[in-house]
Amino acid sequence: MMSEQEDALKATYFVDSDDAAIIARARALADGANDDVQIAERLFYAVRDGFRYDPYNLATEREAFKASNILNETATWCVPKSIVLTALARASGIPARLGFADVRNHLTSEKLTETMGTDLFAWHGYSELWLNGCWVKLSTAFNKELCDRFGVKTLEFDPVDGALMHPFDQSGRRHMEYVRERGSHLDLPLTDMFRTFAEVYPGWIIGPDGEATRAEVSPTSKDERFH
Repeated sequence: MMSEQEDALKATYFVDSDDAAIIARARALADGANDDVQIAERLFYAVRDGFRYDPYNLATEREAFKASNILNETATWCVPKSIVLTALARASGIPARLGFADVRNHLTSEKLTETMGTDLFAWHGYSELWLNGCWVKLSTAFNKELCDRFGVKTLEFDPVDGALMHPFDQSGRRHMEYVRERGSHLDLPLTDMFRTFAEVYPGWIIGPDGEATRAEVSPTSKDERFH
């Protein structure tokens, strides 16, 4: 029987770690690293800061959630960034999977809350990497530049305790609250995620085939794009 870690090394539809572009990027980032922890650290920062966080870049097409396609983006949100990190890790020989949780962001802008109809962010995505005999949760959602601009603590790579969203910002204001775990997954449960979006957010519609459509969302000013 294949072990949990062996399963987490296999390419899947969305985590297409066998794609040539993913393999090439993983090799380039890992060049000169001595072990899995060093490789994971390089991958973490490359994804955290290599993709600007943009909560409005929400695609509904299945193909848009494949790691090899996300690799061409310059700005995206937490779930696609986690897919890329997971794919790069697998391509580097590090077992990796996707983790999800619902989080409440107490610093969400009023306009974004009005657009979404809530300050609850369902299916917040992060990666889980197998390092030193343990699963380590790593969130790459917010790039450093964005965090510095809004006074939010930047998540740093930690191979022991992991890197999940901070409960408070740099001024002590309440920030992220994890309210529900949605478990670990070897591939993106896209249909389940979209169904939840249709329940939680206005404008989302799920068809009988599981495909999603949504009303267009007009971006607000740059100062209100953080959540």
